[in-house]
Amino acid sequence: MKRNTIGLYSLLAVGMLALSGVTQVALAADTVAQPVQVKKVKKQAVKVEVPAVPAKERVVFQISDADPKKWNLALNNAKNVQEELGKDKVEIEMVVYGPGIGMLKIESEVANRIDAATKDGINIVACENTMKVQKLTKADMLPSAAYVPAGVVELMKKQKEGWAYIRP
Repeated sequence: MKRNTIGLYSLLAVGMLALSGVTQVALAADTVAQPVQVKKVKKQAVKVEVPAVPAKERVVFQISDADPKKWNLALNNAKNVQEELGKDKVEIEMVVYGPGIGMLKIESEVANRIDAATKDGINIVACENTMKVQKLTKADMLPSAAYVPAGVVELMKKQKEGWAYIRP
């Protein structure tokens, strides 16, 4: 560092002192000790926004595969999260779209596990866009399923809100 150059930390310190009303500062250490004049500024309140810490952990799972093994893996993951953190301390949502939507049909191989998961407090939502493309109605789906207009948009919203994202 050059002798006449004030380091970043020194500048930050001077700025903070200026905000607190100090009008003269002498710098030492790696700079030439000389007084620095600081303009007096009006004290202003500084608003710092800190995101609120959610009362519960929150995790969203993406399920877009029609493979029952993947579904069982995802359902096991969700159950493990509940067991580790406590059902009352975590919100879990599974967003289902694309080829995975077929596993939410009434005759699905994993229908019993999906119903059990929803009874345990896991929110399983079907993408209505996918349902339209595949010509599925709510009558075709498990009664325990909930719905969102667009699965990918739901994932985006959840991530923006700070939810952890898992894709098994």
